[in-house]
Amino acid sequence: MNSRLDVHVAAYEGKSVYDFDNEISLTWYPKRIARVVKDPGAVLDLGLGHGFATELFSDCCERHVVLEGSPAVIQNFKLRFPENRSEVIETYFEEFETDEQFDLIVMGFILEHVDDPLLILNRFRNFLAPTGTLFVAVPNAEVMNRRLGHLAGMLPDMEALSENDLVLGHQRYFTVGSLTKLVTEAGYKIERMEGIYLKPFATSQLLSLHLDTKIIQALCEMGVDYPELSCGLLAQLTPDGSARS
Repeated sequence: MNSRLDVHVAAYEGKSVYDFDNEISLTWYPKRIARVVKDPGAVLDLGLGHGFATELFSDCCERHVVLEGSPAVIQNFKLRFPENRSEVIETYFEEFETDEQFDLIVMGFILEHVDDPLLILNRFRNFLAPTGTLFVAVPNAEVMNRRLGHLAGMLPDMEALSENDLVLGHQRYFTVGSLTKLVTEAGYKIERMEGIYLKPFATSQLLSLHLDTKIIQALCEMGVDYPELSCGLLAQLTPDGSARS
């Protein structure tokens, strides 16, 4: 396989200052999904990333299949989590084929990376069981710390990508409005949208505060009801019957 995605592997090796935020968000949203979907059955998960979500999902479902396009990211994951029992398939999302339909599909911080988010959402609707659930997690351009920076005149464009975004392979941010428009156009009904981690300040500022883990937990709990202000957006989706017919 063409390993063009391997260029981003360094961002997933646990050596960045932004791993502070990543670990918070990436260990929080799988727990929120597990809270809603008690017995997920067969789960299709797009992307390995840092591996936090994969490690959590592998222990709470009957079958866990993960798609990943970067051989280097797969190797990094296997080194970090050698005992993980998930089935990892090396493939691009645009090329994956199966006759199987899954009870739960998870796109955790994936749509900001791909060339065509609408294509991915449309394509994977075919792999979702008629009564299945799709969860989508994406970064929020209007998170509180970016709003604050914008109002302070330090961030002219809240949707502008930072150097760290580019290292991670991000192509875009989302807002509550743009995500709603996208998933509706792709033929899904939004059952619920919540926030992932209410982040009041920039990462470096938060690190300097040496916050107690109870405060971090509280910021995650607060974010649930304030998606417009949170670091990420988590949308619970079901196939829209009228769109599928």
